[in-house]
Amino acid sequence: MRLLTGLILRVVAVVALCLAAASAWVMWDVNRTIRAEAVASADRVVREARELAWRELTWRGSSGRDAKYAFPDWRSSETLRVIAPGYCVSLAWTDEAPRRLCGGWSGMGAAPPAWFDAAYSALFGPSRPVTRTVTLHRRDAGQVIAVADHGAAARQAWRVVSVVVGVAAAMAAGIGLLATLVIGHALMPAERIVRCLRNMEGGAYDLRLPAFRAREFALIARAVNDLTQRLAETTAQRAALTRRLFQVQEEERRTLARDLHDEFGQCLTAASALAAAIAAGTEVERPDIAEDARAISGITERMMGTLRSTLARLRPPDLDAVGLERSLGHLIATWNAHGAALAAARPAGAVPETIPAFRLDIVGSLSHVPAQAGLNLYRIAQECLTNAARHGRPSEVRLRVEGDDPVRGLALSVEDDGGGAPERLEARAGYGLIGIRERVAALGGSLSIERPAGGIGVRIAAIIPFGPEPAGARFA
Repeated sequence: MRLLTGLILRVVAVVALCLAAASAWVMWDVNRTIRAEAVASADRVVREARELAWRELTWRGSSGRDAKYAFPDWRSSETLRVIAPGYCVSLAWTDEAPRRLCGGWSGMGAAPPAWFDAAYSALFGPSRPVTRTVTLHRRDAGQVIAVADHGAAARQAWRVVSVVVGVAAAMAAGIGLLATLVIGHALMPAERIVRCLRNMEGGAYDLRLPAFRAREFALIARAVNDLTQRLAETTAQRAALTRRLFQVQEEERRTLARDLHDEFGQCLTAASALAAAIAAGTEVERPDIAEDARAISGITERMMGTLRSTLARLRPPDLDAVGLERSLGHLIATWNAHGAALAAARPAGAVPETIPAFRLDIVGSLSHVPAQAGLNLYRIAQECLTNAARHGRPSEVRLRVEGDDPVRGLALSVEDDGGGAPERLEARAGYGLIGIRERVAALGGSLSIERPAGGIGVRIAAIIPFGPEPAGARFA
């Protein structure tokens, strides 16, 4: 879950809890107000009944045990005004049946929903009556009982709760919206930091984060900037070391190729000549020795062929003298010749194997390519062709080189239809692919492994710049 979403949900939960608490408090306060109003109505009726009774005694002289105190005057309009709307009052004089009078429902509002009525009844129960005694001449003359009508109480509670909670909900929605905007604005640096880290993952170590206003984000930005600077320095050092290692490797290959050619090649040439001389001298007298000599000569020829292919891998053609385009053509021709040799050496009746055909496409001129960039491209192409031939069963392997963009550099792609999976190749990268990555990274280029346009096989693409190598590499 995103941090902004989580914070918004927490704000909504807090707002909902506050609204629930406010609703409960308002309902409790309304119930307390209803109880207080019932008490006040009872007290007012008692005072009014007492005053009416005294007027009866004073003006009509009605006294004695059978006197009808305040009857029927207590039902007058003056008495109705002292009973709050929604309340019912019963007045019972001594030894008489009680007489009930209720206030009107004017201003009580609309009827509440059924769920609110049920909740209010469950929380507070039925309204409790308030009882007061009317005393005249220090003796009890009657009793007043005031009680809030349940429907009126529910209406009053719903009216107050709906108004208060509605206002509170509107305020809470506004506060929540403002809080969301403020929190979103405060968390905007996090998105920028994440984008910077993603770019760092791709090898862009030249990015720097600004100093944010928030202290916590400012500390994170400073740490990220220090990390990118350190990674850039480390990557530059590693690239320089890798380039030096490849230079040493090329020097060692040249030395090894020279030694093999001078020493091993001369020995094989001498052994072949001696075997031919022995076969010619013993052909008549000792045909068995001549046969062994011819066998030695055949073995020597095979060893010479192996030596030539090894020398071709160790020591590429002289790019300054031959040129990159002809060197790549010779490399493709060597792979096609190797496939033809395998097909010719296949025993009769054996199950035929797919012998891949190697193709070369060159776009633009490669004459302006620097020697070092051309050598690295040759080595990368050599390793890519080896991987395509060894780790798949392609019927065609196509090498494409584009060198007509001096700004972009050399673009190389090796595409095969061997049915391999790029993701599996990425997960189980061997030393050959690791070497390609390191070489491209040391040169400041980019490398990508994907499916070709046809959707079958693997396509390895690399870009090698002409100019000075940048500090880092970007792997697609």
